[in-house]
This record gives sequence, C-alpha cells and structure tokens, in this order.
Amino acid sequence: MKTKLTVLVLVLSTTLALVGCGSRPHVGELRTESHSVELDNAKSVRMEVNAGAAALTISGGSDSLLDSDFAYNVAEMKPQVDYNNGTLTVTHADVKGTPSFYGITGYRNDWILRINNAVPMTLSVDLGAGSSDLKLAGLSLTELNVTLGAGECTLDLSGNWTRDLNVTINAGAAEVTMRLPKDVGVRVEVDRGPTAINASGLTQ
Repeated sequence: MKTKLTVLVLVLSTTLALVGCGSRPHVGELRTESHSVELDNAKSVRMEVNAGAAALTISGGSDSLLDSDFAYNVAEMKPQVDYNNGTLTVTHADVKGTPSFYGITGYRNDWILRINNAVPMTLSVDLGAGSSDLKLAGLSLTELNVTLGAGECTLDLSGNWTRDLNVTINAGAAEVTMRLPKDVGVRVEVDRGPTAINASGLTQ
C-alpha cells in the first residue's frame, strides 16, 4: 500500500478580546539560552510546542532528542523545556499569545528547535502570533497538529515519507504555505472560512 499524507486545514473566524489587568510585560535586555534533551533510548515521543508570540523554526538534524536556542528580551518569555514520561514540552513561563503584547513594540522572541530525525514523534505546535518555519521533511512524524492565531507559517512536508501521516492545521488570521511531496499521494481537505487558496501543481 502506498504511503499517503492527509492534510485537514480548518480556517477559523477569530475574535480577539484584549483585557488589561495587572502589570504589562516590558522590553528589557536581550537574553540567549540553549537547551538540550538527551535521546536516552526513546522509542517514541510526544512533543508539544507552545510558542505564544514568537519567530519559531523547527527542523531535524539533532543527534540528541532536542537541541534548542532561544533569544528573548521580555522576561515573561523565558523558555521552559521539560521531558517527562515520553512527553517533550517546550513553552514559556507566563505569557500566552498576542494579547499580552498589545501595544508593545521592539520585543524579540526567537526559538530555534532541532529534533531527532529517527524517533517516531507526535508533534503539536501552538503559535499565537508571529512567524514559523516548520522544516519537517525527513522527520519520523506519526501525527502533526498545528494551531495558528495570526502571522505567517511555512510548512515543509516534502521528501519521501515511509509511513502515512495525518496533519491537522487550525488557522485563524494566518497565511500558510505548504510544501508537499511530489512522489507521495497527498489529499488536502480545507474547511474554509473567509480565505483564498492557491493550489498550484495540484488538482483542486
């Protein structure tokens, strides 16, 4: 049986409520951090990434389970990396999504995550706002779920896939570009809201 990719894209109508309470985050000194998680004979992993408002890059190529680099200048965006009972979580301490940054300029929150190509993985990515470059070709994904609030996302699923993969994308006011494999059967279903679709090279 031939390998196939099934992609479900849900385009949502988003209402954003901005509520101010307490102290607001402020831009401070630029900080950089690196985190690594050892492989430790992991047979399969569930990885959850909650990036809030960030410039996020995910790719393969790590000899460890995860190698990551962060640069941020808002204290509340300090990254947290945790691996426990087969679940790898990458998130930040306090701030979730765009509302906390409303009216704030000059903040920086860059995440570069490199994961192991060989370990079977369920990957969930939640990005409230910002830009994301998900270079997932060559990874051993068993399931992929991406939730986008706003901003731009490039999702690279090209290459040769040796197993079936179901992909679900929940997109608000986001621009999504998908790169799909040429030699693997792909079915893309769009539950569309107010959106435009460019399906060059595909039967639409």
